[in-house]
Order: sequence, then structure tokens, then C-alpha cells
Amino acid sequence: MTNEILILIIAIIAALIFGFWLIQHSQFRNEERKRQWELRRESQKATSPIRLRAYERLALLLERTKPEHMLLELQQNDPASFASWSVPQVQQYLLQTIRAEFDHNQSQQVYVSEEVWDMIINVRDQTAAFIISIAGQLPADANAQTYAAALISAYASNGTTPTDKALEELKNEAKTLM
Repeated sequence: MTNEILILIIAIIAALIFGFWLIQHSQFRNEERKRQWELRRESQKATSPIRLRAYERLALLLERTKPEHMLLELQQNDPASFASWSVPQVQQYLLQTIRAEFDHNQSQQVYVSEEVWDMIINVRDQTAAFIISIAGQLPADANAQTYAAALISAYASNGTTPTDKALEELKNEAKTLM
């Protein structure tokens, strides 16, 4: 009987030690989760403003690379010489503007989802193809004014453009940060 009591006491002590260990382990895991949550929360506080600025810059990129915006900029900067530009000159200016805007904002891709960044790349490529396509449809003697009018007219008649879709997706994703 004393042997059985000794085994029972050892089993009770082992159970108590194991129970104590389980409680300590559970508390440790809860504290670790709490620390991780606090770190994430603090990290989000720090990165949210940076990410919001990235969304703003990408929205500005999309707006600045709309054909009507680029053409308006070109005409306002030098209206007298714009009339003398050829279609290839205007086309080259538009394509260079797209490339420069994109290159300037390329680092913002680290702050947005892959889907949004892919849409922005798609907008860049489709806008460039659109500019080239419209230029190819004009007669050889067309001038800058004719090209600008054709671009704006064709772009406006497209309904919802890739730029509009990308802007909408960009806005939706940015709203998740607020």
C-alpha cells in the first residue's frame, strides 16, 4: 500500500508540474501573440502614411499619362510651336512623358498589391499602344492639331478606359488602409 501511495503522490506531483508547465506555456504564447500584434500595429502606424502617399503618387501618374492631360500640358507649355510639330514629334513626346512618369514612380510598386501594379503596367502599355495606333491611322501630312484632336476624340469614345479601371482599383485598395 505504501508503494501505491508513493506512486500516487509521484503521479500527482507529475500532473501538477505538467499542469503548471501548460499554464506557463499558454501564458507565454499569449504574451508573444500580444507582442506581435503590438509590433504589427506600430508598424502599420508608421507605414500607412507612406503607403497612402504611394497610392497618391500612382494616382497622379495615371492622371498625368492620360492623353488629354499630356496634350494639354504640351499645348500650354509652348502653344506657338505646338502647331508646327509633326505627328511623330508629338507621338515621341507623349511616349517619353509616359516613360518618364512611370520611371519616376516605379519604386511605389513596393507599397501596392501585385494586382494594382500589374494594372498600372497594363495602363502604361495600352496607352503607348493607343498613341502609336492613332498616329498610324492619320494621313502622312497630318499636323499636331489633327493628331491631338484624333487622340482626344478616340480616347473619349472608349468608354471606361484602362486608366479609369486602374484608378478605381487603386482607390479601392487605398481605402483598406483607412
